[in-house]
Amino acid sequence: MPAVGKKQLHLAAQLPGIHNVTVWSDPRSESQIAIDSFVRLAQTAERGRFDFFFLAEGLRLREHKGRIYELDVVGRPENLTVLSALASVTTHLGLAATVNATFNEPYEVARRLATLDHLSGGRAAWNVVTSFDAFTGENFRRGGFLTEADRYTRAAEFLATARALWDSWADDDVRADARAGEFLRPGAGEFAHRGRHFDVSGRFATPRGPQGHPVVIQAGESDAGREFAASDADVIFSKYNKLGEARAFYRDVKGRLARYGRAPDELRIIPTATAVVADTDEEAAAYADEITRAQVSPQTAIAHLEAVWGRDLSAYDPDGPLPDVDPEPDAQVLKGHSVFRKGREETARRWRGLAEERGLTIRELVIEVGGGQTFVGSPRTVADAIDRFVQTDGADGFVFVPHLTPGGLDDLVDRVVPLLQEKGVFREEYAGTTLRDHLGLRRPDLTRRHSRPSTTEAS
Repeated sequence: MPAVGKKQLHLAAQLPGIHNVTVWSDPRSESQIAIDSFVRLAQTAERGRFDFFFLAEGLRLREHKGRIYELDVVGRPENLTVLSALASVTTHLGLAATVNATFNEPYEVARRLATLDHLSGGRAAWNVVTSFDAFTGENFRRGGFLTEADRYTRAAEFLATARALWDSWADDDVRADARAGEFLRPGAGEFAHRGRHFDVSGRFATPRGPQGHPVVIQAGESDAGREFAASDADVIFSKYNKLGEARAFYRDVKGRLARYGRAPDELRIIPTATAVVADTDEEAAAYADEITRAQVSPQTAIAHLEAVWGRDLSAYDPDGPLPDVDPEPDAQVLKGHSVFRKGREETARRWRGLAEERGLTIRELVIEVGGGQTFVGSPRTVADAIDRFVQTDGADGFVFVPHLTPGGLDDLVDRVVPLLQEKGVFREEYAGTTLRDHLGLRRPDLTRRHSRPSTTEAS
């Protein structure tokens, strides 16, 4: 039974593979491509009654000093294709995919997401992202990139256009009335949108999905990103998994909702997190240190420092002091990666000060600023920490990123989730069938009548 007066947690899982989270060299690590890996992780998440399973995306293989950045797992299959396959081997688990709004078009994305929503019975979600660099743009015919302001205006108009497409069908447009000889209502699927970035009209090919609109996720840290989430998103991912920073982010984003006529519970704030569980707190701490040192190898530590310094630092000892040379602010040795792309001189000053104050080596510094593991301890310790974080408004839940594929969720699901259920803060069974049900979000009303298309103008 839900605990009276306590917030209910929202839990999600992400298959790892970027930002050197995956310890792919571990002998227990299996394929990042084989469908069996995706199936096992998704079914483990569903066994734990998680809200959704999330796949991130990159549109170009990253390069470090002109070579493939081998510290990431690369070669991931396309997200929506994988999730469509997972729809057939899961029954309740939400299926969330990153799909880029810079190098795609609204019609094709809206159709693919509506299709996934139909195939899964209402479990689709879209993480709306943008691309900032010409390096990624080289993979696409028009190339180039957009300024940050234009990225968000295009993304907002992209989303508005997709919603107009989803709403071009009313729920009762498919008549299939054999007696009257009418399969569709007149006007079904008609749409028109004219704006700065898109000028499209016609008929949308896919009827409205079970959720009305797939759940919309955003991952915004900048002011523009937070504003976009407050105005348009159902879920926002956050990098803030330290309680003080997380509570400040939570207050800020939730406080923006009112000016868009939205209530605080219409947006779920879900940071990414990791969990290391063992029989005792001491065993878990030792295991967490082992994992972190595998994630931040000597090679990784130097690569992170080079990304900030903008120069080749391979001659430096990762277990020695920071380099005595200054960063090259206009040089970039890591391409296709959004981390460390802004304020690198200030980051270097801050890192140098921290290293001098604490006596940290290069590798120790990278581990320190990377944050290590989020929740570490016995099952009870981890369950108490997760619950405390949410009840004190640091978040509405977490998307957990395991360090192993495909068995990295097992301890969390089998040993921690039952304790959260015992506390009455997490479901024992799914109460509904759609992802909106799991998240406690209403089904969107139609924004327009189905009888005729309306022209929407983007601001």
